[in-house]
Order: sequence, then structure tokens, then C-alpha cells
Amino acid sequence: MVATRAAQVLVASNRGPVSYARAEDGSLTARRGGGGLVSGLSAIGADAGSVWVCAALSDDDRAAAEAAGGRLDPADTGGQSVRMLDIDPAVFAGAYNGIANSVLWFVHHLLYATPLEPVFNQDFRAQWASYESYNAAFADALAEEAAEGSAVLVQDYHLTLTPRLLRERRPDLRIGHFSHTPWAPPDYFRLLPDDVAAEVLLGILGADRAAFLTRRWADAFTACCADLLGAEVTTDGAESAVRHDGRTTRIGVHGLGADAEFLRERAHRPDVNERLAALREQIGRDRKVIVRVDRTELSKNIVRGLMAYERLLATHPEWHGRVVHVAFAYPSRHDLAVYRDYTATVQRLAEEVNSRYGTVDWQPLILHVRDDFARSLAAYRLADVALVNPIRDGMNLVAKEVPVVSDGGCALVLSREAGAFAELGDDSITVNPYDVEATARALHEGLTMPDGERAMRSKRLAAAATALPPQRWFLDQLAALGG
Repeated sequence: MVATRAAQVLVASNRGPVSYARAEDGSLTARRGGGGLVSGLSAIGADAGSVWVCAALSDDDRAAAEAAGGRLDPADTGGQSVRMLDIDPAVFAGAYNGIANSVLWFVHHLLYATPLEPVFNQDFRAQWASYESYNAAFADALAEEAAEGSAVLVQDYHLTLTPRLLRERRPDLRIGHFSHTPWAPPDYFRLLPDDVAAEVLLGILGADRAAFLTRRWADAFTACCADLLGAEVTTDGAESAVRHDGRTTRIGVHGLGADAEFLRERAHRPDVNERLAALREQIGRDRKVIVRVDRTELSKNIVRGLMAYERLLATHPEWHGRVVHVAFAYPSRHDLAVYRDYTATVQRLAEEVNSRYGTVDWQPLILHVRDDFARSLAAYRLADVALVNPIRDGMNLVAKEVPVVSDGGCALVLSREAGAFAELGDDSITVNPYDVEATARALHEGLTMPDGERAMRSKRLAAAATALPPQRWFLDQLAALGG
């Protein structure tokens, strides 16, 4: 495909701002997504000459991309110029499920049960070849789309090789890479085959600037570069850089915050009010509410969270009939067996809690596994305590969103392994995510926190959570890149 115009600002990510599905009449209908990138890119204005390059994630996406010649109809994208890549399904599956989600995600979130996994055999090598091809497809498209000297912001662990590949094709471009995940420390990163670990690091070092959600993740990346590549790491105040093979990559930190204006407006629309009334009816009057909202992602630690709630009920019988845990665990990556098994475990534990402690007029745990954003916002508003206990998390926006939306203010029980802890730790109740007993005690502390203290903490949490909204988060990166 030949570009129809040269872009001044480009974003590259696996998932784009729109997806497609077949309507009953067979036509393709577009559904626009949300999130920080969508909000951020909108901040630069329609006259900035921006293009978003993404991958077709489904057969319906591929059909839409093919019908549109690769560049989607602006009527489907809210006026945003989007190039959707129709990557061969087998190549996409190997790159996305085989490498990005089953290897890189596991490494950065420290999820491997190392006596048995990982196993880097011939199947892995075939998937790695797909990952290389997938990244090359993005580099080719970005090289075609970009005007001379354009700024390109490459996103996340799906596209770690793209900055270097793009640099080879277009050395005139200003290239940034942003990691939305944690970064593994050197000893764990070395689980990867030596050549693959080096390729991932060198791929990101192809960027002029590599950015992370917290200083902790940035420091882990630079430590890997020094340890595995022998790169020189320099620090000047808050700034750091990695020098390797004659090139310097600057390191940045941008802690993505919650969009307070959007959340507060959206949380009071009629559909949210309707769901709030239904939840309140199900919970019952004058009961405390513990809320969690997560994808059934292994790193979110839902299972230990449910165990902690069960221990709260076992060790503090005074809460029987007086508290309800609302747990929304939305499906994630169900094309991978380990995720299907994890969801089944979550459902089994929820049933066991309700069977062991429930009464005729009290259901201690309400579990939903069907995604419903309006219902999530309703739960946020009801929360007396928010439980956010990931094993490891790049940021965790739920921890930031609940204090913003909660009607009466909430106590936040927060894992020290969440990126959000760097900003919210002072006013949260800190937990070791592996310690079920301590998490149960933290839930009790949150439930018994005096109303005045809870309200003040929640107010400070909301202020910290919204300090870097998506628009500023995006524009700061663009400015740091010289855009």
C-alpha cells in the first residue's frame, strides 16, 4: 500500500482504536475503543497529521482492513487516520499468543513456574520468527507513512523489535518506545535465550527515547542493558540514558493517570445509575462493600484475593452479614488454556465462599465474569474498600479510578508490586501480594477505617491518580521526543 499522505505524528500498537464485528445483516460494524492512547492522541488535534498503525485482531478486522485498502474509513474511527495491517493469521498467532503473551508477558510479570517452564524448543523458534515478521510489518508500514523527521511512538511488548527495524529503514525519524508493563530484573530476564534477550533490548535501543510507567521499571531495563549487553548507563539527576554501539537512547518515566473528567461524567449516566441500583439491591442496605475489578489475567492475583476475603470471614465473624465482596473478573486471553483454567479456579473459589458462609438473606461474594464497563463504574461508586493486589503490574489504572469515582470515599488495599504504588502508596494500605493472611488483615483495616480518615485518604488518592491524565501523558512524551 502506498501512503495517501505523509504523517507528522505516528502511533504504533497491536490493538488500534477501533474493532469490527458482523451485524445480523452481514455488514461490518465498528466499535471504538477507549484508553489512554485514544484520549492522548486526540489531544494533538486533527491538523497534526497523525496516523495510528495497528494490527487486525480478528477475521472481521481483516475483512474491514481489506475492504478499506488498509486505511480505515474515518467515519468508523472518529476522524482518526488509522492504518490496520492484515498480517497473516498464522504469523499473528505466533507473535501475539506464542511470544508476546506467553513469553514476554510471563517474563516481565515473573509468572513462570521455573521447575517446568519455560521450554525454548523448536516450536518457540518458529513463534519467534513470527514475532520478527510481525514487527517487520509494522516497521515497513511506519516507514511508508511517515513524513521526513516525523515523531513515531511505538507501544509496548508486542513491538519491542520495531524501533530498531524502523531506524534501519528511516534513520531520519524521531522514534520513541513506551512499555506499559513492568520490566524484569536482569536475573529473571536472563530466562530468555541469550540471542532473544539481546534482540529485545537492542530493538528498544533503536529508539531515541525509551519510556516506562515508573522509575522502578526504567531502572530494571537499564540494568538489563548493562548486564546483558555491556551498555553504558549514565544518570544526570532524574534523567538517564543508555549508550551502546555508538548510539544513545534516553530513558523517560511517564506514570499514566486516570481521566478524572471523563470518569466522573461517565459514572453518573443513566446506565450506571441503573446498575448501581441493581447492585445495591443485591448487596443489601447498610452493608460494607469491598470491590475489585480486573481481567482474569494471571498477574492480577484474583485467586489470592478471594482467599484473603475468605480468611477475613473466617477470622472476623463479626463481618458475617455485614460485608459483601463485589468481584468483577472479566475474561482475558481465553484462547490460552492456562487462562481458561485460571478463570475456572476463580469461579470455583467464589462458589466455595458463598456455600461456606452464605445465608438465606446474605450472599457474601458477588462474582461477574462478563465485561460491563457501566457496571464496573457502579461498583466503583459503591466501594468502601478497593482491593488491588497484583503479583506485578506496570501501573494498574483501577487503583487510580476507584478513588476518583467512589461516592463516599474508599480505602485502597494496594499491592506494593503495582506500578501505581509509587504514586499512591502513602495513602493506601500496603500488602505483599503473596501474603493471604496479611491481605485479610488489610481488608479488615480498610473496613474499620474511620469515615473521616477514609474520606481524606481517598481525596488525596484521587488527586495523585489524576495528576498525569492521558492527554498530558501523551503530549509529554511527544514533547520529550522533540515532537
